[in-house]
Amino acid sequence: MTGSVEETYAAAIQHDLYDGDGTVVGVVRKPPGWFNALVDENVAVLGPPEPLLDETKQRHEELKLAGMCDEGAHNAAWEEVDFERRYRAFLDSDADAQAALDGLIDRLHDGEDIALVCFEGENKRCHRRVLRERLLDRL
Repeated sequence: MTGSVEETYAAAIQHDLYDGDGTVVGVVRKPPGWFNALVDENVAVLGPPEPLLDETKQRHEELKLAGMCDEGAHNAAWEEVDFERRYRAFLDSDADAQAALDGLIDRLHDGEDIALVCFEGENKRCHRRVLRERLLDRL
């Protein structure tokens, strides 16, 4: 029996918009204290690496200053810094990330249902969706 893997975001949990019943696993590199109260656990090593986050945030802010809305600037920055390819490369090359992925795969194979959680809302590109795809591919 294989468990399921879903994804959601912090605000959905805060506002009772998420109704899953699996283990809620944060995938945030540096979670604030309030985030830890929302999740059952956080696997920080599966958050994007700091240099990639910093580059994306910087470009996001530049695009907002140029007049783009927050969501548009976020998604454009994601594309401009080649976030998805770089995050996938990180997952494939980082030993700690590989070990964390292996651990989640084992739990899924044992029948555990897991929901991946970070901050980005429904209409923003997000690493948790890439991570979910990677887990599903490995199942």
